[in-house]
Amino acid sequence: MQKESPLSFEAAFAELESTLAQLESDSLPLEQALALYQRGSQLAQYCQSLLDSAEQRLEVLEQGNPGQQSRQ
Repeated sequence: MQKESPLSFEAAFAELESTLAQLESDSLPLEQALALYQRGSQLAQYCQSLLDSAEQRLEVLEQGNPGQQSRQ
């Protein structure tokens, strides 16, 4: 995750999926597996923060439009 141009949720999630697939292959040296695990953890936290932010934005929108909730 570069500070100049942050990853989109979709790009981060795709990289996370790829990282998990590599970890599941069981053919990695320990140091590489640890580095991938660390990267996967960072990506998971990043994706979660983006989802949390989106959820907060939705809550704000729903509060501004109370009629929307009664239609669901």
